[in-house]
Amino acid sequence: QVQLVESGGGLVQAGGSLRLSCAASGRTFSGYAMAWFRQAPGKEREFVATVSWFGGITYYADSVKGRFTISRDNAKNTVYLQMNSLKPEDTAVYYCAATPDRHSTPPPTVPREYRYSGQGTQVTVSS
Repeated sequence: QVQLVESGGGLVQAGGSLRLSCAASGRTFSGYAMAWFRQAPGKEREFVATVSWFGGITYYADSVKGRFTISRDNAKNTVYLQMNSLKPEDTAVYYCAATPDRHSTPPPTVPREYRYSGQGTQVTVSS
């Protein structure tokens, strides 16, 4: 079992930045692909970004490409999402997710393909 705890959310003005963190605990973090998803009120959970176990493969939703950066520190069992140039439409609850890395390129981009998910952290971008 892997437990995931997100942090770093908050209220920010449009154009600002936030960095989300997701700390993993429980069984080994080794060999897991990680991803961020988000869900706005009344909408389905959508893919944001994913990173492979070794960090060599990253993939982004078109809506965040060039603004967000996913990274991981395996020694700290933590994955990050650096969010720059934030827009009001980025407002959502952000969730991190983990699943054994099956070396697909890119790693999965669909929520149901991830075995574990955290409780989420709220990001609100004001205009």
